[in-house]
Amino acid sequence: LSSMIQVLLTCELPLAVLPLGTANDLARSLSIPEDLELAFEVIAGNHQRRIDLGEVNGHYFFNVANMGLGAHVTEELTDEVKKRWGVFSYVRALIGAIMRHDQFRLHVTLDGKHHRLRSMHLAVGNGRFYGGGNVINEDAGIDDGKLSLYSLRPVSVWEFITLTPLLRSGQQSRDRRVFCAQATEIDIDAGKRQLAIHADGEPVSQTPARFCVLPKALSVVAPESH
Repeated sequence: LSSMIQVLLTCELPLAVLPLGTANDLARSLSIPEDLELAFEVIAGNHQRRIDLGEVNGHYFFNVANMGLGAHVTEELTDEVKKRWGVFSYVRALIGAIMRHDQFRLHVTLDGKHHRLRSMHLAVGNGRFYGGGNVINEDAGIDDGKLSLYSLRPVSVWEFITLTPLLRSGQQSRDRRVFCAQATEIDIDAGKRQLAIHADGEPVSQTPARFCVLPKALSVVAPESH
């Protein structure tokens, strides 16, 4: 879906979504029903709303951009794995990514405020859902005009497992091992190291990175109540 964003913006056309993907995170953020007949009814109703877009180094995204663990998950998530495991392929890919034990230091600037972080995973979300139903931030919405960032300090596999319920529900800010923030502009620099950045499941860029939000940039078809 992300590969269509530039065309949609150029043509000024609304986007209607059928939940036919592996994770359907954009459909979740838009409250599109998983049942296809109900999804078609939403499209036929043609109720439109405006949503935000995320942008990183000139690349647009709907849901989330990752570096570190999240990017490694995407690399592990081959088409063959998706076909065989379905939505559970994310769990399988996550286990493989955690075993890499990768960590890095970052200089992060959030709307002009500077932070230095040690991290194994950093995510910047525009939508609410990512990775098969995980919540980027319990207060996030795809039309709130903000980007939601969280950075996970290096932890063991067991510690990560204990964090999973918070990460799943978007309540990671309640744990001291996770740095969370919201901003409209985010700059990330990993020094001499160039970290791969994946957005909506595709490799798009690398650090240093500049993120921004484009408020109400795109019209989508969605249920009247969301």
